Amino acid sequence: MLQVGLTHFLIISAVLFSLGIYGIVTRKNAVMVLMGIELVLNAANINFVAFSKFGNFGLGGQVIALFVIVLAAAEAAIALAIVLNIYKTFSNVNVDEIDHLKE
Repeated sequence: MLQVGLTHFLIISAVLFSLGIYGIVTRKNAVMVLMGIELVLNAANINFVAFSKFGNFGLGGQVIALFVIVLAAAEAAIALAIVLNIYKTFSNVNVDEIDHLKE
């Protein structure tokens, strides 16, 4: 019978983090970049909960994970509002083509 240990959680977290960073770096669409940021935050949540379970931290990891979830929800709401305003102004949400905000 397979016992799920800390190593399994860390591997899954590393894969999610890598996919999130890949999505942030390679995508031009702002919504896809936001999805990459969400993957990075979820990887951090997995680490917090895993270290809370396998370490002697009590409920500290779960509490911090809840704060990260609230932060991610607020970030998604504000970022999507910004993306909608950018689309309304420029009719485009590609990150590399929205450099007119400098002027």
